[in-house]
Amino acid sequence: MTCCTGEACSLESGRARHPGAGHMRTLLNLIWLIFGGLWLALGYFFFGLLACLLIVTFPFGVASLRMAKYALWPFGSAVVEKPGAGAASAIGNVVWFVAAGMWLAVGHVVTAIAQGITIVGIPVALANLKMIPVTCFPFGKAIVPRSSLAPGQRPLHSF
Repeated sequence: MTCCTGEACSLESGRARHPGAGHMRTLLNLIWLIFGGLWLALGYFFFGLLACLLIVTFPFGVASLRMAKYALWPFGSAVVEKPGAGAASAIGNVVWFVAAGMWLAVGHVVTAIAQGITIVGIPVALANLKMIPVTCFPFGKAIVPRSSLAPGQRPLHSF
């Protein structure tokens, strides 16, 4: 089968898979890790550990640890709506935004500006900015591998 680039590609679960796509994601993840991803992931990780100390803030700690994993290696992942998320997720998102989300979003913008200064860093800076919605409102969303998306399923955003 030939695809949009005119090269041969395979069809996995109804979706075209370009040869070398995995290598490009790995390269982008390594660039991401070196130029800001590690520091963002450490910030999420330490906040997650701190939030897990109290029972009341434990859900916020779990959300932060999930974001730490996503911030460490984002390319090849997708953010999708979590089925069954209701009023508790909405309340959690409001509390999260006031307590942490707004400040984490500022961290993402500052990091994106620093990454965008170089030509190599522009795709990584754009990915950094794409993380802001899930950074501000993490409850009611799931971070899944892009390969696990059902045919026709549209993620909120993916890398």
